[in-house]
Amino acid sequence: MRYLIVGAGFSGAILARQLAELAGVGSLVIDARPHVAGNCHTVRDPETSVMVHRYGPHIFHTNNLKVWDYVRRFGEFGPFINRVKASVPQGVFSLPINLHTINQFFGKRFDPAQAKEFLAQKSDSTIQVPKNFEEQALKFVGRELYEAFFFGYTKKQWGCDPRELPASILKRLPVRFDYDDNYYESRYQGIPLGGYTEIIQRVLDHPLIAVKLGLAFEPGMTSEFDHTFFTGPIDQFFGYSEGRLGYRTVEWESQVSDGDFQGNAVINYPDLSVPFTRVHEHKHFAPWESHSKTIAFTEFSKETQRDDIPYYPKRLDADRELLKRYRSMADKLEGVSFLGRLATYRYLDMHHVIGEALDFAECWLKSQEGHLKPPVFPNTEG
Repeated sequence: MRYLIVGAGFSGAILARQLAELAGVGSLVIDARPHVAGNCHTVRDPETSVMVHRYGPHIFHTNNLKVWDYVRRFGEFGPFINRVKASVPQGVFSLPINLHTINQFFGKRFDPAQAKEFLAQKSDSTIQVPKNFEEQALKFVGRELYEAFFFGYTKKQWGCDPRELPASILKRLPVRFDYDDNYYESRYQGIPLGGYTEIIQRVLDHPLIAVKLGLAFEPGMTSEFDHTFFTGPIDQFFGYSEGRLGYRTVEWESQVSDGDFQGNAVINYPDLSVPFTRVHEHKHFAPWESHSKTIAFTEFSKETQRDDIPYYPKRLDADRELLKRYRSMADKLEGVSFLGRLATYRYLDMHHVIGEALDFAECWLKSQEGHLKPPVFPNTEG
């Protein structure tokens, strides 16, 4: 039995590997790009020798030991803690908001209990159940911190008023009443020493897996295989027949210089007077390496156009209604399943993608053993 897997990112690569290892079946993995690893693609910059995260920074973090053990089968990870800074008119501060941020921003010397009480006074207690991003922020941290760190950045990042966005976006970011400036709260964190592309290459390195790069998916391909697993944009699969789902994309301006450009891996620029959202200095993602030169990417966010790479699903009300129509169309298909961030139109971190691919492969194989209808989507809400 041969399968077609569209997309050579984490979802497609891990699915192909699981089908090969657990069931002994072969797959052809195709990708329109000339490289594997999708938006996690990493490559050595020829001028600086710095490992560059070509499509933006990716820091691996998870609490799932199964996922952590799986990904480390294919490469060694170096320790990395993402300590994001925010440059605003009042100064440079640590994110997520923590005790140091609060004390520095308000010129205080609070202990944790005092800071918690102070922020509770700043928050909008009239908001019981936040209906949108702005209400969540006002209930969360109050107007001053919201306007300094979240309003402008969100407006630039998403291209719309924060009141149009769901409250759930902000819930992912904690507020801490200690001096912990680790951006993530995950137990396992790191970055692969050889980059993410090397990891994916090793996942795909199996005699039952064939890979063809620079090959775009065409609908007629499905008839040549027993089953197709599609990890690209679901609206693209259907030729955008119902319309295009809303995404934001990003562009970068790169700059090479001697020494150190900004002294940190990521610095956000939330103020609306600054046209970009953040700057990444890639050599700081690999503190175990030493480089005399550096390369920094200045990131600009914009609406996704026809030929742009989709990054962040907007998931506004109109998008959700459109997604329902595409999912309904997908459910009526025979011999096609949809997996991954773009195919399910969700914002997923790498560890979510990997865990879901492992679970989906297991679910798929059980359906084949029991001669049941194969899953069309992962077992999750759209």
